[in-house]
This record gives sequence, C-alpha cells and structure tokens, in this order.
Amino acid sequence: MPIEMTMPRLSDTMEVGTVVKWNVKPGDTVSAGDVIADIETDKATMELQTFDDGTIAKLVAEEGQEVAVGSLILIIAEEGEDVATAAASAGAQSASAGASSAPAAPTATAAPPAAPAPAAPAAPAPQNGSHSSERVFASPLARKIAAEKGIDLSSIHGTGPAGRIVRADVENITGAPAPAAAGAAPAPSIGVPAPLPPAGATPQEQVIPLSNMRAIIAPRLVESKQNVPHYQVSVSARLDALMELREQLNEQLEPQGVKLSVNDFIMRACALAM
Repeated sequence: MPIEMTMPRLSDTMEVGTVVKWNVKPGDTVSAGDVIADIETDKATMELQTFDDGTIAKLVAEEGQEVAVGSLILIIAEEGEDVATAAASAGAQSASAGASSAPAAPTATAAPPAAPAPAAPAAPAPQNGSHSSERVFASPLARKIAAEKGIDLSSIHGTGPAGRIVRADVENITGAPAPAAAGAAPAPSIGVPAPLPPAGATPQEQVIPLSNMRAIIAPRLVESKQNVPHYQVSVSARLDALMELREQLNEQLEPQGVKLSVNDFIMRACALAM
C-alpha cells in the first residue's frame, strides 16, 4: 500500500509551507531518517525527513510551490510494491482530497481514470541505487553558503550528526570553486552597477513573491505598532568639552584625511562603559 506524506506543521503558527528543494526524485530508495526536502515555514527553512522505508513513487508538490499544512506532497511505494502502481493509486486518492490547483476541483471525480499518465517518470527506477549513494546530506544553511562560495558539497566531509555537513564545515573550506562552476556563466562583479536602460525605454514590472517568513513579519510589524503602547526617551548632555577635543583632534588628523564625528566619540564612550 503506498505511503502518503503530507505537509507537516513544523512550527506552532505554520499554516502553509513552501518546498524549497527536493533532495530525491522518483525512483530513489529512501530509509527512515533520510532528508528528502527543504521546507520553508513562516519562521525558517527546515529539513524534512522521512519516517518510512521505500521507493519514491511521485513528487506531488513542485519546488517553489506553497502547500497547505496537511496537503499531500509525496508518495512512497513500500518495499516490494510497484512504483507505477503506487503513484497511480495514490494519485487517484489525492485527487478527491483537494490538490492545490483550484480549477481541477470541479473535475476531481473524473480525474482518476487519467491518473496513470504520470506513471511514466517511474522508468528511472533502476537508477535508484546509484542516486541514493550520491546524495549529499547537508543543512539548508550549509547548502546556501556552499552555493554562494561555489563549493562542491560532495567533496566535504561532514562533522554533524550521521556525517551531515553543517555550517562550520563549509566555512572552513577555502579551496577553489566547484568544477561545475567552470562552465557556468561568470557572475557579475560586486560593486559594478547594472547598465542603465536606453532613454525613453519603458521599465519592466517584476513581481517577486514574498517568502513565508516575510509574509508573517509584515502583519506582525503592523500589529506591534497598532496594539503595543509606544513611548520615547530622550537624554540631554553637555558636550562643550567633547566638541573642543574633537576640533583639536581633527586638526591633527587633517593631513591624514581623517575626520572624527561626534558619533565616533559616543561609540567609544559606550565601548569603554561596557
């Protein structure tokens, strides 16, 4: 019987989650404890582990898709079960459970006969062993840092639980970028401004969806400003002696091109006080 995995509630306030990245594909074999995906919640990006052994039959949710808590995201075929059959049967059951696309809801009862069509991707099943052995286990933060530095995670020995690559492992790597980055397009130099559009050109509108975390932060800020009492505190201080000292020091440092501000003295006073 196929095993259906739904979007878990990874935080107390989580209502929806976004599949940032799948670490498996149809045909891969998985064991309990394997990290199969990175899920973005309203607070952070977390790893999703499987609690069952079997073969990945179907990825119901796509990368970047926002899925409600409790909705189907993955189908696993049990050991000895046909992958195509598991994907087809579970797909028919999920059609009536309410997939994320609203237009498909009115025809949910007629959809099951066409469900076997997605079974075609199950052909790569013979490769499941090789892909599973090449899988790299790393935390989402370690993956992000490695991508920014161009580091190949497969060349790093993890020091985390069960050999998982953690942030410290990636930050300690100072080698050359991963070979795969050689053929990629060169990244734009930092600090080089983007070319200006020609005169008279109409700017193109670009809509970037908010992450789950930002979507929660926005209403929380409004609530804090509207519902929480605010008050301001001010302090007066005599800075005559400080201003004289600043003027003297700036005269001495002028040949070096250095000019001290009042804020510099306040920062030093705070540092000495602490």
